[in-house]
Amino acid sequence: MDTLFTDRQADLMQVLWDRGPCRVAQVQQLLDDRLAYNAVPTALRTLEARHDAGDQAVGRGHHDHALIEPQQARMSALRHLTDKLFKGSTGLLMTDLVSGQARSAAQAERLCALLDQPDKAAAADSVQQQYQQPPPKAQP
Repeated sequence: MDTLFTDRQADLMQVLWDRGPCRVAQVQQLLDDRLAYNAVPTALRTLEARHDAGDQAVGRGHHDHALIEPQQARMSALRHLTDKLFKGSTGLLMTDLVSGQARSAAQAERLCALLDQPDKAAAADSVQQQYQQPPPKAQP
């Protein structure tokens, strides 16, 4: 089953992926958009009902955490996008992605190397590691 997020759900999941388990107040602080406090737990409960996020009792409160990996969400979104806008053609998707952006020679070389790799998953993992950013620092 595909995991598709609204923009707000994607923002919440990004906080959980970047920060790891945290309290609702921490999630609220780390969001770019300032939401009312009660909007955050409501949105998190929706993610829990879909089994995308979970919560664990910690002391008198609880910490929310992601139950799916970012890669799983990205792949699901790409499958959906490919099916809906590119008639199921990954070739058409790739053509539009590659032709629509300026890139350096090094980026083009990495893309060609990725396409030539027999183990696409391992090659994709190495490319993703180059683009990962460290998680934001926790705010007290």
